[in-house]
Amino acid sequence: MTVVERFLKYVSFDTQSDPDSESTPSTPKQKLLGQELVNEMHSMGIENARMDEHGYVYAHIDANTEGIPSLGFIAHMDTSSDASGADIKARIEKKYNGGDIRLNEHTVLSPVDFPKLLNSIGQDIIVTDGTTLLGADDKAGIAEILTMAEELINNPEIKHGKICIGFTPDEEVGRGADLFDVEGFGAEYAYTVDGGEIGEIEYENFNAASAKVSISGRGIHPGSAKDRMINSIHVAQEFDSMLPQAQRPEYTEGYEGFIHLMHIEGDIENTKLVYIIRDHDMAKFEKKKSLMVKAAELVNLKYGEGTLKLTLNDSYYNMREKIQPHIWLVSNVQEIMRDLGVEPITTPVRGGTDGARLSFMGLPCPNICTGGLNFHGRFEYIPVQSMEKVCSILLEIVKRFR
Repeated sequence: MTVVERFLKYVSFDTQSDPDSESTPSTPKQKLLGQELVNEMHSMGIENARMDEHGYVYAHIDANTEGIPSLGFIAHMDTSSDASGADIKARIEKKYNGGDIRLNEHTVLSPVDFPKLLNSIGQDIIVTDGTTLLGADDKAGIAEILTMAEELINNPEIKHGKICIGFTPDEEVGRGADLFDVEGFGAEYAYTVDGGEIGEIEYENFNAASAKVSISGRGIHPGSAKDRMINSIHVAQEFDSMLPQAQRPEYTEGYEGFIHLMHIEGDIENTKLVYIIRDHDMAKFEKKKSLMVKAAELVNLKYGEGTLKLTLNDSYYNMREKIQPHIWLVSNVQEIMRDLGVEPITTPVRGGTDGARLSFMGLPCPNICTGGLNFHGRFEYIPVQSMEKVCSILLEIVKRFR
């Protein structure tokens, strides 16, 4: 089975995760894909493939050469809740000519809006019908890993150590590594295959936290509200205005962090806000959290103690400190990419990745590209040739890993 055939099969499964669910996996439908992957690996000859009760899929290919460290490859099965992942109608735009790609009557994928499309002129591009996301994040990674695995099984003359395979649920809701069995997985080192455009290799990501704000107001009839009413909606606006506008995500890039208001709902009596805080630099990360604490203190000083309750929780940390002692994991991939005609792109992840959590759990785990672009939305696409190139990169990693 080709990598494209695998990918098109996997995206037919709706595996959207649910950030409001407390179960694992957050949506039971993720297990349907998980079982399909187990069955496929069994048919390939990987008889030890299994899915645990939490929806994590594990497998390994036994070493055929002694003295080579065990190496893992990891991808996630779920898709983002930012756009529908149901009834995906993927199609292949053959030999892209550099113009607009009409996804449906009302929706166009254009290089005017997405200039990187022009890098794929002459290639075959898998796109959506403009009503759903595609699911290359991260079903492309799954397809690429299993295509590489099948190549190893069919070509036993390729010398390798133990190759470990893991597919996780709920990465998109930040819980993909929560119940990952690092010890049972069995790898000494690993790569997540969850990046974007061809050439990406990442070993830095944001430090991340979430903030929940709850504001209690005082409802009074507006006809007699003077000096008595506390409108929690206005207090929420006042709190948000105390945070630096220049540190909103729409004004940041590269290594610049942000404080992002994601959700607000309320009325006069009660208003709730949800933020995420991100920064690659730990000192700046802590300063952002401190700003929120000070803003909360000012609100309570003005309106009375207990008016605003702030809950801050760290989510994950920058994996750079865990990868740096093993930076050869990155440099080796960069060399392989160049040898295969791909220019490495080493950029900080402006987000998170299972690899960050896993690195702090004792499994050094940089992130490699899948070839996809415009993740989490209806303009998502992936060039077929990029997927095929990633398969070659993964296979070469195994061949050279010592």
